[in-house]
Amino acid sequence: MKDKIYVTRPFLPDRKVFDSLVDQIWTNDYLTNNGPLVQELGQKLCEYLAVPNVNLTGNGHQALEIALKGLGISGEVITTPFTFASTTHSLTLNDINPVFCDIKENDLTMDETQIESLITEKTTAILPVHVYGHPCNVEKIAEIAERHGLKVIYDAAHTFGVRVKGKSLCASGDVSILSFHATKLFHTIEGGALVYKDEGYTRVFNAYKNFGIEGEERVDYIGGNAKMNEFQAAMGLCNLPYMDDLIEERRKITMRYRERLSDLPGIRFFEPDRQSEIQYNFAYMPILVDQEKFGISRDGIYEKLKQKGIFTRRYFWPIVPDFGCYREAHAKDALPVTRKVGEQVLCLPIYNGLRLEQVDEIVKGIKACR
Repeated sequence: MKDKIYVTRPFLPDRKVFDSLVDQIWTNDYLTNNGPLVQELGQKLCEYLAVPNVNLTGNGHQALEIALKGLGISGEVITTPFTFASTTHSLTLNDINPVFCDIKENDLTMDETQIESLITEKTTAILPVHVYGHPCNVEKIAEIAERHGLKVIYDAAHTFGVRVKGKSLCASGDVSILSFHATKLFHTIEGGALVYKDEGYTRVFNAYKNFGIEGEERVDYIGGNAKMNEFQAAMGLCNLPYMDDLIEERRKITMRYRERLSDLPGIRFFEPDRQSEIQYNFAYMPILVDQEKFGISRDGIYEKLKQKGIFTRRYFWPIVPDFGCYREAHAKDALPVTRKVGEQVLCLPIYNGLRLEQVDEIVKGIKACR
């Protein structure tokens, strides 16, 4: 294979449209501090996602920290060990102790049946992740949270465009957090957002993302700088009209992988509950590799494909409790499913512009590993 194939690539919109918005930035003479393009993007995202409030930030991690501060979260938070570093770091950076709940093997989301056994008098919230865009059991988690007086913050970084029974998945919980990083389906180069129903959160979220400032002579919170700028918003406004077409293209890529790999022993796809009710965004293409049945480990496939110029990703691995910064505190955590899956999961290349012939070459490379 001549050209290298990476696990993902950022989508770039029509350059002329982006340039026209840059010209508008020059005309407006407005670069940041909730400028007109940021306001326009926020409104259009509310419409596209069918949610009442979208509060834009400089990146997704900032949005997580703002949600924690704005909702007054402290003590302990029950979260998932199978996630990107940002989820857990947002807690520890705010002096909150993460309590890890194991995951379900069929979709890698938090096992809601284990949550209540982890709740203590110090628990103030639940922070699940819709892994790869697979929906958590939001109904059960909501019931548990209500029963124990807890807040629910969803890390919904993978869920842009995902709907369950026609409803946007990011409308779940007290707050859902989106990431608009360049590698995401919808991106603003860097960026993020808080999505929520309660308009009352807007004032405090706005303050926390602007140094705690609420007026010329009023600073009531200790906040940082988490504002999205006009250039980020311009990229988002350019990208948003493409979303439905991009999701359809990714669906076709996903179906090609499934068709070509379905008869391969030791390769397994994820089968979330209630699949018929879910409208996916096909943001990721994860598989599980059973070494005993396939004949070679996940890491073996990873290395052999890399030698062919095909770059996959062991996402998420290592699992969070095995990070150097968490290992000592969580060495005794019993997380059998997370540890098993962490050693088997492999994300295959998927991005807009990946040709079906390239998918066939990737599959050929996987089969040649046996």
